[in-house]
Amino acid sequence: MNPDLWNNPDDARTLLKRKSALERELNGFLDMSHEYVSLKDLYEMAPDDTDVIEAIQKLAEKTNRAQYITLFNNPADSNNAFLFIQAGAGGTEAQDWAQMLTRMYTRWAERHDFDVEIIEEHIGDTAGIKSITMRIIGERAYGWLRNEIGVHRLVRISPFNANGKRQTSFASVNVWPDIDDSIQIDINEKDLRIDTYRSSGAGGQHVNKTDSAVRITHIPTGIVVTCQNERSQFQNKDMAMKILRSRLYELEMEKRAAEEDAAKAAQKKIEWGSQIRNYVLYPYQLVKDVRTGIENTDSNAVLDGDLDAFMLSLLQRG
Repeated sequence: MNPDLWNNPDDARTLLKRKSALERELNGFLDMSHEYVSLKDLYEMAPDDTDVIEAIQKLAEKTNRAQYITLFNNPADSNNAFLFIQAGAGGTEAQDWAQMLTRMYTRWAERHDFDVEIIEEHIGDTAGIKSITMRIIGERAYGWLRNEIGVHRLVRISPFNANGKRQTSFASVNVWPDIDDSIQIDINEKDLRIDTYRSSGAGGQHVNKTDSAVRITHIPTGIVVTCQNERSQFQNKDMAMKILRSRLYELEMEKRAAEEDAAKAAQKKIEWGSQIRNYVLYPYQLVKDVRTGIENTDSNAVLDGDLDAFMLSLLQRG
């Protein structure tokens, strides 16, 4: 090891973070190896045991995901992620679709043993949600989710239409990396406008009694972030600042992409209409990613979190 390493705390912190990540990856491979040996012995003793068969299937899923580890090569791929879902135009229909997407990504996170933390949620007037911000906590959460950005389109028989007509609904998804101290993002306090207001919706006894919710506006970029689900104004401000740092990082990455490759930057640009995936429940079942052509005729499985095939096809494409 370089004896001068500790003279630069930032370099040392980056190296230690990388070391920890590699150790976690190695331990993960060792755990899978030990689990394989154990399950092999159990299967030989009880080949018809449903618990053993289920455990083998789960191990197969983990090993399949592990073989793609080299695809996560962006600087923030190993980080946690902030996931933002917003209902499109269409009132209750779109808001119900936004809630379905929220469940889909929550179930996907559970399949990966990731934790999900709701940062802010705006409930729909009749059903569903208008928007939600979630924090997905787990190794390479951002790497998995970063290609989910865009508009998601649903086609189904409307449960809110008495005539049983087919309905098309839209919701947008945005993803930002949860930036840690190893990535430097400078924010000038003079560039911020911080407002406090009363939290709304579910959240405990403190809600609607104190001005604990926080809204931060970054004046130079116009970015606005809010947080109201923490238990104190200080905690809400701290989480809002984390989201702001993540969004400023993503903005900087987009600027660099534009400088390096204008065509690629255009592909990354997020617009209401940059439809990336269709979820058809009627008159047939089909989920198709319009960017890669990957399809799955089991729409219910996809809506229950079976998303890895879509995500991996995009990661492999680079």
